[in-house]
Amino acid sequence: MTPSQIIVLATPVFLGAITLELVVGIARGRNTYRLHDALASIGLGMMSQLVGLFTKLLAIGLYVAAYEHVALWRLPSDSLAVWLGALLLYDLCYYWLHRAGHRIGIFWAAHVVHHQSEDYNLSTALRQTSSGALLGWLFYLPMAVLGVPPLVFGTVALIDLLYQFWVHTQQVGKLGWFDRWFCSPSNHRVHHAVNDRYLDRNYGGILIVWDRLFGSFEEERDDEPCVYGTRAPLRSFDPLWANLEVYAALARDAWHACSWWDKLRIWFMPPGWRPADVAQRFPKPAFRIEAVQRFDPLMSRGAKVAAFGLFVVLLIGACVLLWFAHQWSPPTLLIGAVLIVVGLWVVGRLGEGGARSRSFAAATADRTSAAP
Repeated sequence: MTPSQIIVLATPVFLGAITLELVVGIARGRNTYRLHDALASIGLGMMSQLVGLFTKLLAIGLYVAAYEHVALWRLPSDSLAVWLGALLLYDLCYYWLHRAGHRIGIFWAAHVVHHQSEDYNLSTALRQTSSGALLGWLFYLPMAVLGVPPLVFGTVALIDLLYQFWVHTQQVGKLGWFDRWFCSPSNHRVHHAVNDRYLDRNYGGILIVWDRLFGSFEEERDDEPCVYGTRAPLRSFDPLWANLEVYAALARDAWHACSWWDKLRIWFMPPGWRPADVAQRFPKPAFRIEAVQRFDPLMSRGAKVAAFGLFVVLLIGACVLLWFAHQWSPPTLLIGAVLIVVGLWVVGRLGEGGARSRSFAAATADRTSAAP
């Protein structure tokens, strides 16, 4: 069974858990879902899986090549100790990849997709990048060098990914001793928050111990509720722009920078860093948490029905494509993936209800007034 087929089989479980969380939230009077945002998040997860049919071949190929040619030894794949050690080592490598995703611009450009939602619920867990495989493989090469077999590596990677689904919820409170050792809903809520206290904290995938060891842990406080999203809000439900916005911003600032050194290092500096000359000519307002307003455009009843209906069709199509991906030719997969992504773009436009055109006009006016 392929990893894509495992994701397809897990999809009903994901959707069932999302439905349960929605029902529980409504019953408690603490509903955390909005239709357009949830469809955007799940749609980005679908897009990530479809793009992964092509990009993951690169990452897997590089891992296998490193394993075949530079592994110090070949660990046995029938040893329980190897499997447990591989899971532990993968989680450590993931911690550093995740930390780089918040501290290095080009890695943030990929990872930002997961943080763009201003809601926090199980649909947010499915909101994944489509470009992460391009550089993320670098952090897992130590496992290949140490001789972790590709089959073991792929399996523990899937386990680590699936574990993180359930921690994206506001319906589960603190869990006592569990919070001290593992990534939990409380710990991960902190990670998704933009509050000063919480920013860039709690990177652990399965274990939160890594954060305690490397000084990046912060506990959720009852007196400071988490505010979700990013400090440079996306304000769109377009899946293509969601994946490209930070790359575009980095490229734009690199283009405007006068110094060649600044043009290069902007890609490797922390998110938000800008060359002094660029920041002076093209200023951006400082982030103020009290000024945060969720992107929540109104949707007519007809737009909701159309968006939801189209989304269901696209979800079924994506599941079919992922299930039979190993049997179909690359051109067939590419055509199918493009059609589904176009459909997701339409769903996003329906969710925006014309809000993006108004936001674009306002942003254009701001840039014009800020120009020298």
